[in-house]
Amino acid sequence: MGKTWKQALKIIFQVAHELYRVMVGKRLIARHVLGVCLTLLGLLVAGAQVYAQEQETDVPDPCSGLLAILDRPTVSTSPCATPRGQFMLEMGFQRSKPRDPVSGTMDNYPQAEVRIGLPGRNEFTLIPPSYNRQRTRSGSDSIAETVSGYSALTLGLKHELGYTRQWLGAVQALFTLPSGSSAYGSEGLGVAFNGIASYALSEQVGLTLQLGISSQTDPELAGGERFTAFVS
Repeated sequence: MGKTWKQALKIIFQVAHELYRVMVGKRLIARHVLGVCLTLLGLLVAGAQVYAQEQETDVPDPCSGLLAILDRPTVSTSPCATPRGQFMLEMGFQRSKPRDPVSGTMDNYPQAEVRIGLPGRNEFTLIPPSYNRQRTRSGSDSIAETVSGYSALTLGLKHELGYTRQWLGAVQALFTLPSGSSAYGSEGLGVAFNGIASYALSEQVGLTLQLGISSQTDPELAGGERFTAFVS
């Protein structure tokens, strides 16, 4: 476990360094962002052999079941990486409605998430844009106004740190590209770093904790301002 933690920290520092180089330049374009993401993916693939050399243990793999790997319908991300050479597609539909029934609705779909298993308990994540359609009205007799558009494209990398009989941990980096519509997209590059831990209370019940920091930008119509948030 000690060697795995050191390698994971090394990857995190390399991620931070690449991110800093990109963020210093004010004229950020999608080509540079994709270059950084591909560089980070190369780092994980190059270090796959190091992570794959796991010590023999009699502890059963907590990520051997499908339900352990799935992100949906839970709020937090699963610490389990998709098995090497496999991919997983998760989709969903969400309709939001305020308490006031005449205020309108907000639909979001298909909420797709493509997860591809890499060597060494690593995972590449692709979150394509989702379609958003918001209908609002000021009163029961007013005409509904509709605003629609697509969210931004997000790329991610996750590494499963290791596990014991009760604990399982992972680290994740997400990159939101400057893309999407003016109403629901991202004006600039967004980044997020998450730490995910799971604790098994029993063979059937467990708790998952996710802590992270995120730096994102508002859509163009909202001003395109950058904001930072701590996520749990």
